[in-house]
Amino acid sequence: VTPARLVRQPVLAIIRETAQDWDDQSYICHADLNEFRSRYVQDVLTAEKGELTALEKDVIESLRAHDIMAQNINETIDERVTFGERIADRVATFGGSWTFILLFAGVLVIWIVINSLSLLKKPFDPFPFILLNLVLSCLAAVQAPVIMMSQNRQEAKDRLRAENDYRINLKAELEIRNLHSKIDLLLTHQWHRLLEIQQVQTDLLEELGKNKH
Repeated sequence: VTPARLVRQPVLAIIRETAQDWDDQSYICHADLNEFRSRYVQDVLTAEKGELTALEKDVIESLRAHDIMAQNINETIDERVTFGERIADRVATFGGSWTFILLFAGVLVIWIVINSLSLLKKPFDPFPFILLNLVLSCLAAVQAPVIMMSQNRQEAKDRLRAENDYRINLKAELEIRNLHSKIDLLLTHQWHRLLEIQQVQTDLLEELGKNKH
C-alpha cells in the first residue's frame, strides 16, 4: 500500500473526487493507485490532444496493467502471412539478387549464341528472336505484380513498426514524467522532514541555552 502523503497532488485530487472521505492519513493499494494514475494520464492527454487515438488508449491500458509495449514486429507479421505472400517475398528477394542477374544474363547469352551461330540445323528462335522477346515480356508481366505484392507487405510491416515505436515512445515519455513527479514529491517530502528536524534541533539548542543560564 501507499500512504496519501506520497501520492502526487493531481492524482490525489482524482482520488478524492471518487472517495470523499479519503484524507492525508489514508492508504491506497498499488492496483487502485495505478488505476487513478492511468485516469490522470488519460485526462492530461485528452486536454493536450483532444480525442485519444486507439494507440494512445493502448498505452494508457499498458500503464494500468504494467504491460511491456515492445514487441517483435517480424513475428507478428509472420504469424499472419499467407502462402502467396511468402512466394512473393521469395521471388522479390531472388529477383533483386546478383544470382538472378547472372543467371538471367547467362540464359540470354546461351539463347542468342545457339540461335545465331548455326549450332542447330534449324534454330528454334532465329533472329530477331521473337520467342525470346515473348518470354521476356511474360517474365516482366509476372514479376512486376509479384514484386509489388512484396513491397505492399513491406509497407504494412513498416507501418506496424512505426505504430509500435510510437507506443513505446509515448509510454516512455509518460513513465519519465511520472518518475520526475515522484522524485519531486520525494524531495519535497524529505525537505519538510529536514525542516522539522532542524526546528527540533533549534528548540533543543534554545532549551540547552536556557538551562545554562
